[in-house]
Amino acid sequence: MSVVETLPFARLDVREATLDDIPAITAIYAWHILHGRGSFEEKPPTELQMRERLQCVREQGLPWLTGRYGGIVVGYCYATVYRPRPAYRFTIEDSVYIDASMTGRGIGSELLSALITRCEEGPWRQMIAVIGDGEKNTGSCRLHKRLGFEIVGNLRSVGFKLGDWRDTLIMQRPLNDGDWTLPD
Repeated sequence: MSVVETLPFARLDVREATLDDIPAITAIYAWHILHGRGSFEEKPPTELQMRERLQCVREQGLPWLTGRYGGIVVGYCYATVYRPRPAYRFTIEDSVYIDASMTGRGIGSELLSALITRCEEGPWRQMIAVIGDGEKNTGSCRLHKRLGFEIVGNLRSVGFKLGDWRDTLIMQRPLNDGDWTLPD
């Protein structure tokens, strides 16, 4: 029985990820690595590696959120530093992954909306989405467009995974005043 069949009327609870969420986060991401179009990783990370990734995000003062239905993690999202050089310090990148049995239910919208809101509480001025497999990754493209992202670039055939070449679509949205004002 799938999560959808067992929890069809539950309300999504979006909150900060905890270490207890790591097994579910790892499983969701593993599915996307092995079967999805978005991640260019080829080998799923271990729970220990995901725990380290969560710790790294937190040490940078950035949010990592989970979405739960009835206590079951059905998706997650987080922000990371876009690039390590100091000039990029006001730009962050988002990542969103939803349990394969729960796509198309608005979970991604709720998670990414909450992530944007949390990031606007910080000093960041731009959010970048680096979408694996470009415009073929229609769910991610629609989600980001719905939440104010615009396509700003497409890197053709920069990844090779599951037997074919993959593009990377770059989308961007301003946070707070974007580039209308100088940072504090």
